[in-house]
Amino acid sequence: MTHVAPEMSSGPGREARLDVAVVGAGQAGLAIGYYLARAGKRFVILDRADSIGSAWRRRWDSLVLFTPRRYDALPGLPFAGDPDGYPTRDEVVAYLERYATEFELPIELESEVRSLTKEDGRFVVSVNGRELGADQVVVATGPFQVPHVPAAGGDLSGEVFQTHSTGYRRPSDVPSGTVVVVGGGNTGYQIAKELASTHSVQLAVGSKQTPLPQRILGRDLFWWLTKLGLLEKTIESRVGTRASERDTLIGSSARQLRRHGVQQKPRVVGASGRTLRFGDGSEVEVDAVVWATGFRSDYSWIALPIVDEKGRARHRRGVTDVRGLYLLGLSWQYTRGSALLGFVKDDAEFIADEIARRAGDMPGADATTENDHGRLSNAAGAREGV
Repeated sequence: MTHVAPEMSSGPGREARLDVAVVGAGQAGLAIGYYLARAGKRFVILDRADSIGSAWRRRWDSLVLFTPRRYDALPGLPFAGDPDGYPTRDEVVAYLERYATEFELPIELESEVRSLTKEDGRFVVSVNGRELGADQVVVATGPFQVPHVPAAGGDLSGEVFQTHSTGYRRPSDVPSGTVVVVGGGNTGYQIAKELASTHSVQLAVGSKQTPLPQRILGRDLFWWLTKLGLLEKTIESRVGTRASERDTLIGSSARQLRRHGVQQKPRVVGASGRTLRFGDGSEVEVDAVVWATGFRSDYSWIALPIVDEKGRARHRRGVTDVRGLYLLGLSWQYTRGSALLGFVKDDAEFIADEIARRAGDMPGADATTENDHGRLSNAAGAREGV
């Protein structure tokens, strides 16, 4: 399978018209690239990083996925290795690089998109001082856009070592002494357990999450989720809506933390000097803080009406209010698997079909009007899983 390279053409300061511009060369961008290439589209995948899979490269050294390799493949290329084993961060990076090479995807690295506008029914993508024209655009920047650090971080003394989880690599990089990991998701639990081997660690958890074992009756959790059809439950279903409102811990629990010597604390409510204050009124003097507090979306570069008053993108399964503009790779974009490596392909194929319909390549291209998209997007937009 080969891709159709975009034709670079004339026009003052503007290059030739593309069928599709994809922003982001992570797993979502590569997955949609596979389907666009198969459809013979003229497209390009743009990424501001200098390498493919940059979000994975920023994760800590010992990271191991909680999904087995059999569930980690993008469309068209199996994930090598023991299908029942769990890949490391470096394996994921190598797989994504191989994927881009295998399908000869037209990726432009170190190409930061500064703005996205629309003129005369065509999108204008401003990147590196030039402008690309595209009939349709896929924003595949995923859920890990801007690291979020609570305001309390700014009230700590400069003597306290602080890093977001994206800056954490290994325990030896963290000063000795008392460390508080802030954030009760899978990332916070895993980092806290690793640090506990060399540091005195406390984990601050704002809201308790449902712990699920990695294996049940000898089978991996995702085997059960797949067999029971739970990964197919959508954000529009009652089960999916409830599940999207609370995160789950996979392979971690408060009991496991205690076995590692990690003390659990409630939510951080304030800070001063070297002291963190917690929701139960207790305090602790810290030497280091790791903020495993997640990410925030940033659509400020998109000069089009796709966000609500809280900055959340309005969409229905990635189809925005703006005709021809799509999102891909968000948490709970449609199902629990929307932001997971091996399951993003379902949304990617759906978006690729939408692109084909808009381009008139498939029957029913004009079946959904602009107003219908707006109505559907407004109904589902508030349920964007972030």
